[in-house]
Amino acid sequence: MQRTVLIMAGGSGERFWPLSRRTKPKQLLKLVSPDKTMLDEAIERVAPLIAPEHIFVITSEALQPIMRENLPLLPPENIIAEPMKRNTAPCIALGAAYIAERYPALKPDEISIAVLTADHYIENTELFCAAVDAALTHAETTGNIVTFGVHPARPATGYGYIEIAAATHEANTTTSGLQALPVESFHEKPSLETAQEFLRQGRFFWNSGMFFWRLDTIVSGLERHLPDVGLKIKALRTALKGKTTETPIGAPSGTASVFQAMPDISIDYGLMERAHHVAVVCVDFGWDDVGSWDALERVYEPDSAGNINVGGSLLLDSKNCIVMNSVGDDVLSVAAIGIENLVIVATKDGILVCPKDRVQDVRKVVTALREQSGDKFV
Repeated sequence: MQRTVLIMAGGSGERFWPLSRRTKPKQLLKLVSPDKTMLDEAIERVAPLIAPEHIFVITSEALQPIMRENLPLLPPENIIAEPMKRNTAPCIALGAAYIAERYPALKPDEISIAVLTADHYIENTELFCAAVDAALTHAETTGNIVTFGVHPARPATGYGYIEIAAATHEANTTTSGLQALPVESFHEKPSLETAQEFLRQGRFFWNSGMFFWRLDTIVSGLERHLPDVGLKIKALRTALKGKTTETPIGAPSGTASVFQAMPDISIDYGLMERAHHVAVVCVDFGWDDVGSWDALERVYEPDSAGNINVGGSLLLDSKNCIVMNSVGDDVLSVAAIGIENLVIVATKDGILVCPKDRVQDVRKVVTALREQSGDKFV
């Protein structure tokens, strides 16, 4: 069985302005490490299990040259550009077609794919690799679709949830001891009251957005449940034939017209919520999607006043704040006095100040700046 990894890395990360920009989105930021981007960490954490030559990154045409320059661990031809933005289902279809053409001597049931995220925080990388191995093993041996369900640490309302079937006697224990349990249903982001009830019941897990399947499983699943995407994979393969070892800038020629005809739809809605034979490996390796500035409180250790202070700012009589000086205190001095529950982010050409409970509105700042100044500051 040839194991591969497909990392989706086309997001914009607008909630992390002013640190994130069009040419430097969240996955290219050093948010949770002083010397590695989130994409660097995503590749390095799975590399002990699957060699870099079998790891593929799919991103936008604008970001492809930047990623090729900054990801020396990967062969440049493994960094694929989407012709346009089309959500996760078409993205995965393009990745599946590309991987199929990269290994033309293998049958579709001889290739497995781990679809991973480019911009999540994972604390225990050893346990993560064990879980990936377990999920792939289950997918390879059963032909099931497999996903990760994260044990919820709090009644989060910003994540979707996966409900496992009550009849857990159907569970299959993998070789690593992790369990692949049958999925009962998927649930959209809940209200606080519903999330609290999910935790009380103990059968609900956070949807991590990571998926595992054989190549034949994902192709047949998309053909059956999302034919507007699945039935176009053959045309993508035709366009990609003989091109998967080339390194052109931009999307491979011939893929744009096929890709454009696909609907803008997520893999969760288009396939996961409709498919049968879906299993979930329940994990607890310290996961966070790092979706907005307040997530840093779950990644960094606060000081005695509850502050997260990244970059050496001076905080006097201040508590429960998140302050990031990305320029460095040897270049820019940032100081705050008597503040509480604020987010302050300073870069060389932008400063953000907002209450912690308004971090989801940072996207509105990006929209307003674009209307005001074009792309100069975004």
